[in-house]
Amino acid sequence: MAGTIPLSMTQQFDIYGQPLAGGQLYLILAGTVSTPQNGFQDLGLTMPLPNPITLDAAGRIPQFFLADGLIKVRLQDKNGVVQLASDGIQVIGPSSGGGGGGGGLAGDPTQLWQTGDLKARYSTGAHPVPPGGTSPGWVRANGLTIGSASASPSATERGNADCQALFQFLWPFTDLVVSSGRGANAAADWGAGKTIALPDYRGYALGALTDMGNTPVSRLSAAYFGSDGTVLGAVGGVEGRILAQAQLPNIVPTFAGSAVELTVSTGWGGNPFGGQIVTGNISGTQLVSSGGGTGAATGSSFGSHNIDSKGPYTPAGTISSINGSVSQTGLITLGPRKLCTFYLKL
Repeated sequence: MAGTIPLSMTQQFDIYGQPLAGGQLYLILAGTVSTPQNGFQDLGLTMPLPNPITLDAAGRIPQFFLADGLIKVRLQDKNGVVQLASDGIQVIGPSSGGGGGGGGLAGDPTQLWQTGDLKARYSTGAHPVPPGGTSPGWVRANGLTIGSASASPSATERGNADCQALFQFLWPFTDLVVSSGRGANAAADWGAGKTIALPDYRGYALGALTDMGNTPVSRLSAAYFGSDGTVLGAVGGVEGRILAQAQLPNIVPTFAGSAVELTVSTGWGGNPFGGQIVTGNISGTQLVSSGGGTGAATGSSFGSHNIDSKGPYTPAGTISSINGSVSQTGLITLGPRKLCTFYLKL
């Protein structure tokens, strides 16, 4: 997004009331001593002006545009005598070229959205350019990179001068990678044509830090969440988890059956005794009864045999506990949600 400051299109005078013909206006990165910041002829920030900007014979400053945020200026006469120096000047809009009468919030979108603000939008793809504007004003929070148009390597989400304010805003957060590593400061890295990675919100739901200036609460413990809940940009939680046996519910299953009768009858040829099995094992020595006497014989001497045995059997009992009494932790339910795209304000 782009805007300007009140010095644009104004006439300047020296201490004697004479037009500041040939004076020079330096545009400087806010908070630095003399690091230049680009000014542009157009709202899309594609046609840079020289820095310093030279005033005309009548002491007028030409129209210029700046990336949203803060800026420092130094105005001096043609001999280098400083006439005005000020830091932390707010770049004002309307950034998209819209707005209207009445002033206030309607005429100054910087009062509604600040660099680094995060918003959800029901759309996909790059943010559209607002009507009448030349810059989309937003980039996706997708983990790709931003930088200047001449950044090397090229920025993968957006490479344009309008990314400067967001670049400087994100630079202090060391979890966001700067190409070729961080230099002395954000202004130096921007001027060196570096890129910076955007926060990556792909597939994540938003959550609040557990402190936010207050005493941390235990609603997102490291043991459950997986990260420190006081760290900006921390990632935690998983979509699902395989349960260990110790995490299974504690159950004690029981069973009960109904009575079963078993009848087996086969021929028992060649039995010298005849009779019925009283007890024994048919694959081992058999105890049989015949009339008033009993005898023993091995199964091999019987050939096929005749068994008649009946009796009810009702199974019942318990199975040992599968698990002890273990607290069920780590069980995850992913609640219903509807997806959109998150954007960061330039």
